[in-house]
Amino acid sequence: MTAVDVDVTLTEGVVRGRRLPNLLSWRGIPYAAPPVGALRLQAPEPVPGWTGIRDATEFGPAAPQQRRRGDENCLTLNVLAPAAPSATPRPVMVYIHGGAHTGGTASDPLCSGAALVRRGDVVFVSLNYRLGALGYLDFREFSTPERPFEVNLGLRDQLAALQWVRWNIAAFGGDPSNVTLFGESAGADAVLTLMCVPAARGLFARVIAQSPPPATSNGPELAARWAREFLDLAGAPGREAGEFLATADPGLLVRTAATLSARGADEIPGVRPFAPVADGDLLPDHPLDAFEAGTEHRVPLVIGTNAQEGRIFPHLLDILPTNPARIEKMFENTDPALVARVIGAYPGYPGRRAAADLGGDVVFWGPSLRCAHAHTRHSDTYMYRYDFAPRLLRLTGIGATHATDLWPVFGTRNATTRALTALGGRRGLGAVTDTMQGHWLAFARDGRPRDGWPRYSPERRDTLIIDEACRVELDPLRSRREAWRGYRHRH
Repeated sequence: MTAVDVDVTLTEGVVRGRRLPNLLSWRGIPYAAPPVGALRLQAPEPVPGWTGIRDATEFGPAAPQQRRRGDENCLTLNVLAPAAPSATPRPVMVYIHGGAHTGGTASDPLCSGAALVRRGDVVFVSLNYRLGALGYLDFREFSTPERPFEVNLGLRDQLAALQWVRWNIAAFGGDPSNVTLFGESAGADAVLTLMCVPAARGLFARVIAQSPPPATSNGPELAARWAREFLDLAGAPGREAGEFLATADPGLLVRTAATLSARGADEIPGVRPFAPVADGDLLPDHPLDAFEAGTEHRVPLVIGTNAQEGRIFPHLLDILPTNPARIEKMFENTDPALVARVIGAYPGYPGRRAAADLGGDVVFWGPSLRCAHAHTRHSDTYMYRYDFAPRLLRLTGIGATHATDLWPVFGTRNATTRALTALGGRRGLGAVTDTMQGHWLAFARDGRPRDGWPRYSPERRDTLIIDEACRVELDPLRSRREAWRGYRHRH
């Protein structure tokens, strides 16, 4: 390998990547200054320039989090590009990882992007951003003149990464005017939220949101409550909060965040302590309100959810209203007639599966429908439901649950997919992979999926049902959708 075609000159300096089969790879490129020391809980600052050639062959560290080694110096991104030259700039796909705004990393091999780059002739970008207390709590109340704290830091990091793409992606053969922003779960929440951030205008041409939970963003009062509870749990009274936040060990912040996350799931089911904040500045309004008011960015949108979103959460990440106790508390200030109507739409309730389906719908499906419905007034909108589940997932009752759509989108084949398809479904997974990658890449090229997927409209509600054999349904689960009419999420 020679360094000639893997040395790239950025606005800050030169980076050196490496060759992979048919690909060029650059990893761990800083897009903002390390948010440490005096920059902790501050908006991202520009990267200091460097001289010489900076190695870009290893991933940067994940943000501090549970069950994964992390580091506060986490604001890096990765670029994959085809090795073959191109006479014209290539479409760019920027992926924001999920993880409930408290976990995840761009280095996860599940979402490498290599299959999309090889098949679609695109440039792929993935990024790390601040998580948990350092990225998604609002500590402004505890600011001092000497030590001010800012809000929406994870969101600000994502915005800084998109600005980096605007300035630098042409050096990798990408087209800065043809950027598709996409994400899954908390990453999908991020991309919908960025559609409501005025400062993000013009930084992306279209959006794909896979299983977003846009109702979980917090208003200022609720955000302030979460910050106070966090400090109480950490043993940092108000008069000492500023010093604590400036100097606390990241591991302590992560452990306290885990405690607050578990408590919050029971205290106020259906919202999350760690989520974007409608601060009246960077994010002027709650995303649901922005979509309904028509102030979101008017770009083409693909949005959808999985058929059984909620069923995995009681087993792996118990943070949703997926049990009767939480569901009852979620509904405590809701019209009893509406509650009865909703409960009646889930046969088998309060059984475990029905409760999990209800919780998944209130967090993911219902709010996604609201965003899609509102966005049709301004821009092309495409709605899907992901129904594919290998036989093993169907037999266990988990079905097409949250995050299982990542395997086909990224073409992932690993020990997990081999185990899950051991009883059948390998051919189906191949078919679904072809379908989803084909639609995602076509959308990234020119803003339209492949033929056969009609635009969503309030009158017809055409929805692509993604399965081994795909089909289009008009207003799927209409009676369930109508049962939720009038329900308002707390924020």
